Amino acid sequence: MTRLLGKCLLTLIVLVVVAAITGLGYRAWRQHEANDAIAIPSSNGIDEATYVSIGGTDQWITIRGKDRTNPVILVVHGGPGNAQSPFAASFLAFEDDYTIVQWDQRGAAKTFTRDGGTLPPDLMLANIAADGIEVAEYLRAHLQTDKIILLGWSWGSVVGAEMARARPDLIAAFVGTGQIVAMQAGEVVAYERVLAKARERANEDAIQELEAVGSPPYATFSDFVVQRKWAARFAGTPASSIILDLLFAPRYSLADVGGYMRGLLASRDHFIGDRMQGEMFRLDLRGVLEHPVPVFVIQGTEDDITPAALSRAYVDAINAPQKASFRSKEPAIRP
Repeated sequence: MTRLLGKCLLTLIVLVVVAAITGLGYRAWRQHEANDAIAIPSSNGIDEATYVSIGGTDQWITIRGKDRTNPVILVVHGGPGNAQSPFAASFLAFEDDYTIVQWDQRGAAKTFTRDGGTLPPDLMLANIAADGIEVAEYLRAHLQTDKIILLGWSWGSVVGAEMARARPDLIAAFVGTGQIVAMQAGEVVAYERVLAKARERANEDAIQELEAVGSPPYATFSDFVVQRKWAARFAGTPASSIILDLLFAPRYSLADVGGYMRGLLASRDHFIGDRMQGEMFRLDLRGVLEHPVPVFVIQGTEDDITPAALSRAYVDAINAPQKASFRSKEPAIRP
């Protein structure tokens, strides 16, 4: 019996090793294919990735485009902690006409890992915005451009708006997508939209879970996750997709994947918190209506996380040199 168990254990170990080697080989092949897909062959193109000293810390920045003289877009990512630098392939369509800059904020991805895998206990959105201004100054000098375009997404839409108001001399225009206007008010609308969809579909599991947590304000992060889970499912976006995307991202090691996920969790704990006490749930832009740069908001009408109704009303209310809102039926579901 002991000998039989030993043979079974050995067989299991061999199968696990073979599966691991096969999986790593498949991952390497996928990454190779992805790396070829994002190659920039043009002689005047730019493809840089490096740490830059920002706010006294090393922060990860990538710069990509087919013509380095094109207008510069700085992507201010969401989350918080949900960096977009690993996902260069998602921005390929824009690289013909723009130089796309990705910046891992404090608490995100490679910047988080480089900073020792911790967040300062007093870190606030204002600190992230101040870092973003330094990034914009670096880009203006490095790329020899006068002003840059800010593309702020979700959490980054508030960071970007703060940057644009503080330093309009650096910013040609602010573009918001997944635009946060007022977190608490937005959560109420988002909850009601998802519950209505659950009832339309007669999805009893969704109805029971949503009704059990009740309408916001949420008491705990777990209650908040229920709405996000069903919003993602109704949009056809599996929660595991970000992990798969990271695993197959070109130029991204397994250690990078681990650092990314740790940063995402640390940022969630810091800016949201288990009891929803973090700064993110106090965000409300409705008291700041003066914008010194052009403002454009692109929002999905089926977005059940940052509802389009709030962003449309906000754009209507603000004062800016130029403003417009654009809507489509595409959902904007984020982790």
